[in-house]
Amino acid sequence: MDYYRHCTEIVTQTELLVAGVAGADLRAPVPSCPGWSLGNLVRHIGGGHRWAEEVVRKRAMEWLPDDQVRKVDGDDSGELLAAWLVEGAMRFAEALRAAGPDAELWVPFGQGTTSFWARRFAHETLIHRADAALAAGVEFVAESDVLVDAFDEWMELDSHPLHFEITPRKRELLGPGRTLAFEAPEASWFVDLTGDVIAWRRGKGQAAVTVRGPLTELLLVLYQRKPSEGVEVLGDRRLLDFWRTYVTFG
Repeated sequence: MDYYRHCTEIVTQTELLVAGVAGADLRAPVPSCPGWSLGNLVRHIGGGHRWAEEVVRKRAMEWLPDDQVRKVDGDDSGELLAAWLVEGAMRFAEALRAAGPDAELWVPFGQGTTSFWARRFAHETLIHRADAALAAGVEFVAESDVLVDAFDEWMELDSHPLHFEITPRKRELLGPGRTLAFEAPEASWFVDLTGDVIAWRRGKGQAAVTVRGPLTELLLVLYQRKPSEGVEVLGDRRLLDFWRTYVTFG
């Protein structure tokens, strides 16, 4: 997926979220985001789009306060703020398109470009749509190329060496024989923890633990939206569970 497809997906995933949970009770708990209601989740998504739009529009070279992302309390007695949610996604996508893929600005790992934010929020919105679907009790489906790109992005982010500086204990993941494979009909991934850094690649490989299942289910397991019991696990399940304790985000 390219930059402009990521921009489009920010809006598309928001529109699909709105359509999928229309009429749902905003007071419903979100099982994949403990302590949050559906209303909290919606305000987090809309606030995130508006915060990131400001980062892009201002070409911010340092972190901007993000209270609108984190302070998500509000009145859940009404209806879904559908228009507000879609408006924020559209404004953000428009700002990204106007900036182009190579505009330099702050990203969580230092300095980067707008390409980071387009991809990050395409998949942030995708995963939060899954959260909303779980809360509303409706099916979550997505196009295969979107799911594959979300898996790739997750792997790239989690293997960033800066993680070891932020959370030194994450080095506990590394060790002899520690390899994981994720296999879906559409694509496969291999994670190697045997060296000094976290390495990954597309494709199959002989691993200490192999996780197989539908692509959607694998992505939700990866993001800890669903337990690993919902997919096929071959080999060292303890390694999988240990690895998952260090790889939560999103």
